[in-house]
Amino acid sequence: MQQTNRSRHRHMTSFQVISLGFLSVILLGSLLLMLPVATKSGQCTSFLDALFTATSAVCVTGLVVNDTATYWSLFGQGIILLLIQIGGMGIVTIAIAIAVVSGRKIGLMQRSTMQEAISAPTVGGIVRRTQFIIRITILIEIIGAALLAPVFCRDFGFWKGIWYSLFHSISAFCNAGFDLIGIRTPFSSLTFYSVQPIVNLVIMALIVAGGIGFLTWEDIKNHKWHFKKYRMQSKVIFMVTGLLIFLPALYFFYFEFSNVPLTERVWVSLFQSVTPRTAGFNTADLTLLSEVGQMLIIILMLIGGSPGSTAGGMKTTTLAVLVSSALSVFRKKEHTHFFGRQIPDGTIRNAATIFLMYIVLFLVGGMVISSTEDIPLMTALFETASAIGTVGLSLGITPDLGLVSHIILICLMFFGRVGGLTLIFATISEKKSNGSRYPQEKITVG
Repeated sequence: MQQTNRSRHRHMTSFQVISLGFLSVILLGSLLLMLPVATKSGQCTSFLDALFTATSAVCVTGLVVNDTATYWSLFGQGIILLLIQIGGMGIVTIAIAIAVVSGRKIGLMQRSTMQEAISAPTVGGIVRRTQFIIRITILIEIIGAALLAPVFCRDFGFWKGIWYSLFHSISAFCNAGFDLIGIRTPFSSLTFYSVQPIVNLVIMALIVAGGIGFLTWEDIKNHKWHFKKYRMQSKVIFMVTGLLIFLPALYFFYFEFSNVPLTERVWVSLFQSVTPRTAGFNTADLTLLSEVGQMLIIILMLIGGSPGSTAGGMKTTTLAVLVSSALSVFRKKEHTHFFGRQIPDGTIRNAATIFLMYIVLFLVGGMVISSTEDIPLMTALFETASAIGTVGLSLGITPDLGLVSHIILICLMFFGRVGGLTLIFATISEKKSNGSRYPQEKITVG
């Protein structure tokens, strides 16, 4: 019992460290964005707008109340990019990297916190994994920026093109969705590049690379093309990610963009299937989609990316566990399996609880915003799904929302970034019990 209590205390402390780290960076970022030097006009930004922007950046969401390109100065954009990088890589990853560089010893508590932050299977080798995360992040972002540079340098000049390339590469890999193309038309995202092959391919590749998780990248590094040697989690991530890109792309191609030229139709269909999980860029006007199309995007936003990645949402593995569990029930099988491996019952319970919490917060937040702002429920739900999924896609209502709605979105963005940790390490501790003080009695479900 004493050991169990210590374990629970360790988990709670780890969650508190991560949450306080995010809160501290958000508050510091808010204060910096409030400075006159952070805006192009030289005016001070209100605390709520600065807080909303900082939260969106640290939680790698992309919802904004002010257009990033036209409102914020180079200093302000730099602060936003730094917050995105910290939020994408993780507060704990940055802290441990600094400790390693400074020669400080990494204690068991720090290793445990890092394990939980990146969803690592064990504490062992956690410092090595941290170094790998730093290296792979920098490498991919530099490659992405280099590939984007020819297009942006051509369109915006050399130095601005370099800055735009770096900004969008980091924003895409961190699944943040912040963009600087609003210099042409505010809040336009990447709609001007809807048929540009390089921008489409690079941004989509960066989104997927950041969304599959650092442990999956470790499998790629260690086992290359030997897929059978990958962890079961990596196999599930690849399978679910592929399906969630291919199937929605088919729907968008045949039902949403059937009236556009074939080349553009292919690009926008594929891009709109990738970006909801959970990047926030868009190359098409989402307000023109049918309600079915918008609902599909809402579902994709809620699912999100994969564990230990820069993406948010419920995670692809949560969806896979729930679907596999349901199939096991349909087939009257006692256990849930993936690739010849049994899924523990505790994992299934965690997945079901995460799903329920996301759905409840998404629905309640949407209903409150719809009632408060007197807007259609579907529009409000799109916004709350984007916030809790840390996506950043919007139907254009975010800047015009009131105080209450903005606070709701801020809370949803924060929960969406640390929500899994909230559940697993604060609500459902790893307490193991051999029995219960309550007698068992069956209850009929379904």
